[in-house]
Amino acid sequence: MTEALHTSALHSLPLLARGKVRDNYAVGDDRILMVASDRLSAFDVIMGEPIPGKGALLTQMALFWFDKLGANGAAICPNHLTGEAPEGVVAPDEVAQVQGRSMLVKRLKPLPIEAVVRGYLAGSGWKEYQATQAVCGVALPAGLKNASKLPEAIYTPAAKAAVGDHDENITFEQTVELIGLDLATRIREISLGLYKEACRIALAKGIIIADTKFEFGLDANGVLTLMDEVLTPDSSRFWPAESYQEGINPPSYDKQFVRDWLEQVQINGKPWDKTPPAPRVPQEVITKTAAKYREALERLTA
Repeated sequence: MTEALHTSALHSLPLLARGKVRDNYAVGDDRILMVASDRLSAFDVIMGEPIPGKGALLTQMALFWFDKLGANGAAICPNHLTGEAPEGVVAPDEVAQVQGRSMLVKRLKPLPIEAVVRGYLAGSGWKEYQATQAVCGVALPAGLKNASKLPEAIYTPAAKAAVGDHDENITFEQTVELIGLDLATRIREISLGLYKEACRIALAKGIIIADTKFEFGLDANGVLTLMDEVLTPDSSRFWPAESYQEGINPPSYDKQFVRDWLEQVQINGKPWDKTPPAPRVPQEVITKTAAKYREALERLTA
């Protein structure tokens, strides 16, 4: 098992921001070095214990999807990859921190939208459906169960929040107010197209993508561009197709394993309130989470 990287510390490039998982560094005025750490976040709280190898697995999976979706022409949208080696923009003593876990990408103007696509009822969507027969304002048919496949995938955008805050579910009309009708419409259609194509690819490898989220930005010429990570266990809910069963929570390849453990944690006799500091994650949970991420990548790329 590789040594975990909880937080990168590059001295040769200026730090732009630290997200829940990624540390972003400026490379000139037009590029960003995205370093995927081994940090783990759940319920928008960063755990104190890293998952060794997680950042490399996330990066390899994102690159797999960028390649597949680009090659199949499904994106109808360029992505932010430059094709340049990340190791070439850091000092020699920093290569170990970036090797295998980084992407050198175009610097974009990020749009304040999380483009969420749901193909199945799960998690908070299932809870909301039970109360309102809708998910994020999208009405759904009666009689659906936990993990039911939806008649068709739905687009349920969210407004991006600052690190540590929860993203806010919003309506399509609210995205129009934020970014205009043209961009809002294109992002919705592209996101649904990406999800449909990714589902086809994943199902052929025995994986169901229950839901996912995409992020977009504009380049210097105003071109809409797919950015950040894409279709990883951190941004998606992956289920093994062979054990899928409507009505129950399927086992998953994502951090649902950690979420389920956190839901049962007691602190001073009370459930954790999902605010920092996070409970200490035991080694057993760390090991099993790393194995889930690794299995997902191996199945997809086999």
